[in-house]
This record gives sequence, C-alpha cells and structure tokens, in this order.
Amino acid sequence: MAEKLAPEKRHSFTHNGQKVFEWDQTLEEVNIYITLPQNVPKKLFYSKIDSKHLEVGIKGNPPYLNHDLSSPVKTDCSFWTLEDDIMHITLQKRDKGQTWASPILGEGQLDPYTTDMEQKRLMLQRFQEENPGFDFSQAQFSGNCPDPRTFMGGIHSS
Repeated sequence: MAEKLAPEKRHSFTHNGQKVFEWDQTLEEVNIYITLPQNVPKKLFYSKIDSKHLEVGIKGNPPYLNHDLSSPVKTDCSFWTLEDDIMHITLQKRDKGQTWASPILGEGQLDPYTTDMEQKRLMLQRFQEENPGFDFSQAQFSGNCPDPRTFMGGIHSS
C-alpha cells in the first residue's frame, strides 16, 4: 500500500523556459532534484539550508538558487546528497502534513487542481499512517472536514 502513497510524479519548476529543478513531497519532506552541469567537479557543489532559506551553487560562482522557502523546515533533519548527476535536497517540513504549493516562496506554484490533488494524497497518507491496518486506498476526499457537532448524529448543546 505504501507505494500508492508516494508521489506519483515530480513537479517541474521552470524559469524562462528552462527546468530549474524538479520536486515532490511527502507528509514529512519536500525533495528537490537538480540536474548538475557536466564537467564540474562534484566537490565544488554546495547547498546551505536554513529554516526559511535555501542556497545552492558552485563554489566561486553566484548561487544557482538563493531563495526563501515557502514554509519553514527543520534544519537538523534536512540534508543534501549528490547522486550521479543529480543533487537531491531533502527538506524536513517543520509542520508535518502541510501541503506545499512550491518549495520556493512566490515562485512556481502548482495550479489549484494539482495543489488539491497533492493535499488529498497527503491526507490519505496521513490517515494510513495514523490508522495502520485500515485500507484507505479507495477513499475519496472532498477536502472538507465534517462538523463534529452534526456528524453521525452528534450531540447538540443548547
């Protein structure tokens, strides 16, 4: 079941027609994937992750990314790795379960439909995590929470 909860595809952030990075998210993390330029020694790449800011670049050059994050992250659990020709940045969300419309504040937001689908996928993932043994894979979410006072004939106070 867990494989159904993983991001189905990565989102692309493009600027001036060029892909800057791809990204996806889970309940707890936002993952950013940057394709590295060829013929640059791996030891020259760097990433600096602050609670509300991300900087990525090649030492001795202006940063490739130097932006505020959409939401705060836990810096002690966030990290970056180089995997073949990809820099993979894992940002640990400070607020677990929060849906990010984009990793970068004010840039490349998902459209409303995609944001809604991400929110529903994360909600399903959270239900699965909080209720092990139950299969929510066929659940449909409207995005609205029922009013507990009226849901299932709840008690009304006068």
